[in-house]
Amino acid sequence: MIKKFRPLFAVAVLAALLTGCASGVKYSEMASAIPTLKADQGRIYFFRSSSMMGAAIQPEIRLNDEVVGKSQPGGFFFVDRPAGQYRAASSTETEKTLSFSLEAGETKYVRTSVSFGALVGRVNPTLETPELAGKELPSLSFTGETAIAK
Repeated sequence: MIKKFRPLFAVAVLAALLTGCASGVKYSEMASAIPTLKADQGRIYFFRSSSMMGAAIQPEIRLNDEVVGKSQPGGFFFVDRPAGQYRAASSTETEKTLSFSLEAGETKYVRTSVSFGALVGRVNPTLETPELAGKELPSLSFTGETAIAK
């Protein structure tokens, strides 16, 4: 009897994994439409590779305690903020944080990645180099809300 349900189970698992990935406009398709940065602002890109590991784990990302988006596999978003000190955080079973400074005119790249936890995976924010982020961003889908949508 269990053998009868294996194909159904496999389809259900595949569907769950595919729905966990970001969908939408790719960075490569929208890069020219991204607004230019205001002189007194810096830009922070948040992104996550399209790995299926922990695809169902999609916590909110907070920047200085303000929710700015979600960590979604295969997705990216960005926020523009004034120069200053920032703390990016995500929470599953425990909170993981990243502190950094942002200068006017500067762009920072924050990668979120899943690691093993005791009960649930953890999403860790880390700073990424512009070179590595630039190689990965073109294949990722936009998951944020900014002036582009308006």
